[in-house]
Amino acid sequence: MRRRNLLNLTATACLALSVITVGTAGSAVASPGLVEAMQRDLGLTSAQAHTRLAEEASASRVAPVAQEAAGTAFGGAWFDPERGKLVVGVTDDTAAQAVERTGAVAERVEVSAAQLDATKAAIDARAAQAPAEVSGWRADPRSGSVVLTVQSGADSPELAAFLQQAREAGPVRIEEGPKPVSFAAGTVGGDPFYINGNVRCSIGFSVHGGFVTAGHCGGVGSSVTGWDGSAMGSFHGSSFPGNDYAYVGIGNGWWTAPVVLGWGTVSDALVRGSWVAPVGTSVCRSGSTTHWHCGTVLAHNETVNYAQGAVHQMTKTSVCAQPGDSGGSFITGDQAQGVTSGGWGNCSSGGETWFQPVNEILQTYGLSLVTA
Repeated sequence: MRRRNLLNLTATACLALSVITVGTAGSAVASPGLVEAMQRDLGLTSAQAHTRLAEEASASRVAPVAQEAAGTAFGGAWFDPERGKLVVGVTDDTAAQAVERTGAVAERVEVSAAQLDATKAAIDARAAQAPAEVSGWRADPRSGSVVLTVQSGADSPELAAFLQQAREAGPVRIEEGPKPVSFAAGTVGGDPFYINGNVRCSIGFSVHGGFVTAGHCGGVGSSVTGWDGSAMGSFHGSSFPGNDYAYVGIGNGWWTAPVVLGWGTVSDALVRGSWVAPVGTSVCRSGSTTHWHCGTVLAHNETVNYAQGAVHQMTKTSVCAQPGDSGGSFITGDQAQGVTSGGWGNCSSGGETWFQPVNEILQTYGLSLVTA
């Protein structure tokens, strides 16, 4: 039921089209299109892109081990492209030694991740009182603070009161930034799926029984049709705001594949799992409006204050997106990361985009990815 050529699943083992695998010598085997996209969007050479993919894959696997080694001294983690290593913040020297034995780099920080999470949770509890001028907030281990993003020039009694309450919760830093909006769109051309016949969004990842996408695209029971106008199924689960994810159950002859469309810009990408990419890692997005674009992970667990209400546990990226890209895939190498929620800017002048992590969606609805 797809117009575009997808990988022949019966021959997957024979094809060298996986986005990234790590060979016995530690080298990365990447699709040429992915490398080209990273060169275009991240300013890398071909050799640098291959090296970075291998280093990021290693960092993603070290991350949970290093966090466990740090224990209560864990102060957050991020990927450092200059060193090609996972960096783990720690609040004491003993933990630093344990972290470095895992292969990560330990860096002394003053505030633990638990303290930052507690501060952010206290602000989250006041999300309903957040004025529209507040774009969102996130824990930033590198600065040892919770960063609140406020629209440029904003000044109101409500904003002042909210920021004062935030400062009382713990270490806070204020930065200016645009207001994110969701990336759903009305019916236009492209390769969409449609909700109730008049809203277009993008498929995130195939799961057994259907696919996952953004919750703001449709509510439970909303009917879904494919690019060709034929019935696909309906929304079996949806959450927005609070969260921004949904599960669409399919039938009517439609089938699932462990593939993210490359749109002719890159080779279709195989999905092999859902390891969480650390901050600083490269990440690429596929959507039905702007197709394939890459950037980096800027932050985890950010609360985004949309006009419809706050959405929690979002991941912030430097990747651009536009209306209609909502729900589309974010992927690092061959590891699924999340579904496109919203952002600011566009793919002509640039911008930032947030995604809802895929593992939370899978856990919420008891789903499993279709993988190669």
